[in-house]
Formats: sequence, C-alpha cells, structure tokens
Amino acid sequence: MPVQGVTLGIMELHVLDHPLVEHKLTVLRDKNTPSNTFRELVSELVMLEAYEATRNLEIVDREIETPICPMVGKHIASPRPMVVPILRAGLGMLDGMTRLLPTAEVGFLGMKRDEATLDIVTYANRLPDDLTGRQCFLLDPMLATGGTLVAATHYLAERGAKDVTAINILAAPEGLERLKRDIDPSIDFKVVVCAIDEKLNDQAYIVPGLGDAGDRLYGLID
Repeated sequence: MPVQGVTLGIMELHVLDHPLVEHKLTVLRDKNTPSNTFRELVSELVMLEAYEATRNLEIVDREIETPICPMVGKHIASPRPMVVPILRAGLGMLDGMTRLLPTAEVGFLGMKRDEATLDIVTYANRLPDDLTGRQCFLLDPMLATGGTLVAATHYLAERGAKDVTAINILAAPEGLERLKRDIDPSIDFKVVVCAIDEKLNDQAYIVPGLGDAGDRLYGLID
C-alpha cells in the first residue's frame, strides 16, 4: 500500500495514501453515516493501517512441514505484541487490529481529556507491570492535541516499553507537533494515520474531522 513516510525529529510518521482509504474516510466523516456503518468503516481502516504499522514486527524462524516437504518459515517472536486501545473510542479500533494480529495480547488504558482544562486524566488501566521487550500498539481514533497520546506513550514506557506505535484515524498538525516536542527521545516511536487534517478549532476538535469518535461509535452518553 502506498504510504507517505517522513521522519519528524525522533518520530516516524506514516500517512496512508490509497483510493480506498480516501473513499472510506469520506463516508466516515459524513454526519449522516449511521453508527453501525461507522463502526465497520473504522474496523476496515484500522486493518489497512495495521498492515503498515506491523511492517517491522519482530519475527523468528520456525520449522514446519507443508503437505509437500519440510521448510523454515517465519513466526511472530516472543514476547507477543501488546495492543492497547485507549478507552473508550479506542475500543472501536480493536476488532480491526486483532483481525490482522490475532496472536497479540490486549491491554486497556482509560484516559480522557478534561474538556474545560484540556488536561489528561487517567481513570483505568489493565496492563502488565512489565512491558520490557514488547512491541506496543496504541489505538485512538483522533490525534487532536496530542496530550492523551503523549501521556499514554510515557505510561507504557514507565513499564519498560521502548517500541511504541500509535495508530490513529485522523491527526491534527498541532497534535503532531506536540508529539514531536514531548515524546521521550529514548522511545522508538511511530505514528500511522489515514489523514492529517487542517487544524484544531477552539474546542480542540479536529477540523474538518469527523466529530466525537466515541459518540459516533457508541452513541451519546448523558
């Protein structure tokens, strides 16, 4: 799949470049697209992103026998990759990621943005205490201010993770700049997105964006 890849300081950025991605994104952005279609499109886009995000997945030799003869193939190395959706919107990306990487372990991290202060609040986690040697994939549909992704990446790094790839549907330039500025340079950090949008508005939503991804995936919460 064609990918626009650039290195921004310590960060590798990969933007998918494909007609199917553009088509699915357009339907995803449409405010009239129902939740069930929205969820399906998110899953499909994440599968396309995961193909690129796992390009450097660690593999080892494995001896097998085909119906014809023995051979040495390849197998995903241990410890298994860790997939971490950021609640709640990141859950909508989990199905697409695990379809392509079914042997991965799944952890959960609950982080949200305080809409008044824009600070990041951590309210839940279900992760191993030790992530040393694990390739980690963070799932969050929207890379807006970048605050959540910075906090989540450092949260994993505190547990020993040194190889972290963020998978986002959309990104804002402001968020990418924050990642470039604030991510610890000791972390091998990569970002895979479907598109980079124009900007953030006064409420820190991506423009043109697609609205609140969590609400569009699961409905409004009073």
